[in-house]
Amino acid sequence: MDLNNIHRVYFIGIGGIGMSAIARYFNEKGVKVSGYDRTSTVLTRQLEAEGMQIHYTDDMNLLDKDTNLVVYTPAIPASHTELTWYRNNNIEVVKRSDVLQEITRSLFAITVAGTHGKTTVSTMIAHLLRDSGYGCNAFLGGISVNYDKNFWSSDKQVAVIEADEYDRSFLKLSPDIAVLTAMDADHLDIYGTPEAMEDAFIQYTHNIKPNGTLIARFGLHRDNELNATNKLLYSLQNDVADAYAKNIRMKNGGYEFDVMHKDWMIDNLEMHIGGMHNVENAVVAVTVAHLLGIGTDKIRAALSSFKGIKRRFEYVVKNDHQIYIDDYAHHPEELKALITSAKALFPGRKTTVVFQPHLFSRTRDLADGFASSLSLADEVILLPIYPARELPIEGVTSEMIAGKITAPVRILQKDEVLQWLKSTPAPLLITAGAGDIDQLKEPIKEILK
Repeated sequence: MDLNNIHRVYFIGIGGIGMSAIARYFNEKGVKVSGYDRTSTVLTRQLEAEGMQIHYTDDMNLLDKDTNLVVYTPAIPASHTELTWYRNNNIEVVKRSDVLQEITRSLFAITVAGTHGKTTVSTMIAHLLRDSGYGCNAFLGGISVNYDKNFWSSDKQVAVIEADEYDRSFLKLSPDIAVLTAMDADHLDIYGTPEAMEDAFIQYTHNIKPNGTLIARFGLHRDNELNATNKLLYSLQNDVADAYAKNIRMKNGGYEFDVMHKDWMIDNLEMHIGGMHNVENAVVAVTVAHLLGIGTDKIRAALSSFKGIKRRFEYVVKNDHQIYIDDYAHHPEELKALITSAKALFPGRKTTVVFQPHLFSRTRDLADGFASSLSLADEVILLPIYPARELPIEGVTSEMIAGKITAPVRILQKDEVLQWLKSTPAPLLITAGAGDIDQLKEPIKEILK
C-alpha cells in the first residue's frame, strides 16, 4: 500500500471517530473519498460538507467500484455486503490500523496508548505542537474543542496518533515517541485475560523505533518489561518519577501547577479544564513538548489556551447554581477519576451520576469495579446496557451493577431520565458512557437552563 499513489478511497464505517480522521487525511490530500455508515450523525454530516460522498444503506449498488483502496473498521461484521463485494473483486481491503502503520513509517510519530487517557493526552500534545507553531499532523479519537476536529494536517513531518488497543491494532505502529498511560483490564472479549492484554502493551513498547523514547505512567504493573532506548516515567505528584506536578491549586474549575523534571521545570502552568487526572495528562503533554525543544513560554501559553475534548470532562453547564459535566468514561477507573475530581472541584454539592454501561462483556467482566466507582456518587441512575458490536449475553443487564451499588440507584430509559430531571434538583450532574448517552446532552442542557 503506497499512500502516495491512492487516488480514490472508500471507507466502510466512515463515521467512526478513528475512521473519520483518516478519511479527512485523504480528503485534504486531494484524494476522492466516499463511504458507508449505518446512521447519519453530526460527524458524518461534517464529512459530507467537506466534500465526501456518504450513504447509509448496505448496498453494493451504492459503493465506489473504481476505488483504489478500501478501509474498514473492525466493528463491521464479516458478512457485510459491501465488504464482501470488495473482497470478491480483488480490490485492496485494509483496516484503519494498516493506514496508520504506513503513516508512522514515513513520519516522526508520537503515539499515545493506554486503557484510559489516550484521547486527552494525544489531543493535548497535538494542541501544544500546533498552538506553539511547531506543527504536526493529528489523528485523534475525540473532537478537539479548540478546532472542532479530530484531524488536522501540517507540512511538518510529525504525526500525533492515538493508538487504539482494541483488536490489537496499535501493535502495527512504529513510534519515535511512545506514551503509555494505563494497562488496566479491558476488552477481555478480545484479549481473554488481563495478562494477555498487558502482554500487548508490553509489545507496543518493543515496537518503538531504535533510539526512540517511551514515556510511561509511574507504577504500571510489569513496568520492568517495558522496553525503549530512552525511558521516562511520569506521575501526578510522586517525586520518584522523572516528571510530575507540584504546587497544584484548584481555580475556577481548573488548575494551576508546576511541572517538575530532574533536569528542568516549568512553573505557573494554567489549565482551564477539570479533572485531577487531566493534570497528570498535562504532565505527559508538557514533557513531550519539552522533549521536542518547544520553548517554555510557548508551552505555557498553549496549555492555557487548551479547551479540552468534547465528552472528556466537558462542562456543558457551569454557573453558580448548576454544574453539568458530560464524559466518555466507560471503565471503572475512568468513572472513579471522573467522580472524585468533580466532587473535589465542587465540594458540598449533591452529586448525581447518570451512567450508560457499554458492552455486555465489559459489564459482566467489570461489574464489581463499576459498582465500587459509582458508589462514590450521592445518587446513581443507570441506563440499559449499550450493546455496540455485541449481541446480548444471558443474565447480563444493568441490574448486575445496580445490585452492588451502595448509593441510591434506579434504572431508567433515556426519556425517563429527562422527565425525572425536570422535577429533581441535580446541583452537580454527570452523564457518562461511550454509547449513545451523548444524545441526552443537549436536552439535559435545555432542562437545566
